[in-house]
Amino acid sequence: MHEIVNWIVETVGAMGYLGIFIMMFLESSFFPFPSEVAMIPAGYLASKGEMSLVAAFLAGAGGSLAGALFNYALGHRLGRAFLIRYGKYIFLKPETVDKTEAFFAKYGPASTFWGRLLPGIRQYISLPAGIGKMPLLAFSIYTFLGAGIWCAVLLGLGYIFGEHEDQIKEVLHYLIGGIILMVIGVFYYYRKRNKKIEEKFIEELESEK
Repeated sequence: MHEIVNWIVETVGAMGYLGIFIMMFLESSFFPFPSEVAMIPAGYLASKGEMSLVAAFLAGAGGSLAGALFNYALGHRLGRAFLIRYGKYIFLKPETVDKTEAFFAKYGPASTFWGRLLPGIRQYISLPAGIGKMPLLAFSIYTFLGAGIWCAVLLGLGYIFGEHEDQIKEVLHYLIGGIILMVIGVFYYYRKRNKKIEEKFIEELESEK
């Protein structure tokens, strides 16, 4: 596990700001990628002078906004019915759409700000905003502010612990190690689930013939 964590830190450093942007784009869209893997190592590298803290922040927040805009466009252009029917092929369950719609209906446009700080809501709050035709400018501002706070917190953790290199390496080993195991578990779950969905879809097509 130590080797994997060291590889992640080295990869973030090697890929640079574009890599941070891409990873945060994935995290902010429907792809189940943990933002901690990108931003905490970036903060650590910034503390060592190997990255600019400001540039890493802009890359992370910008990637989060881009991923959110992608989900916003899905909701805006395709609509609720399409996402309910076909969202299962992109890790999006109907219950998730219902959950985020209820959150958006309860808290209004500001939910695109608060939602960025809540696990399980963060990636998907953009969908009901798009479905509800929330003004794009307001959506972008709320999203960037919320994503910015989250990125700043993660960068700050990496940067602060970076002053105590031995401590952050120990923290990263446990934190990222746990995240890696979680991601593997999520992929395994969705792989089995999607296989069952595909089999059911094929059966439905054959029954309609």
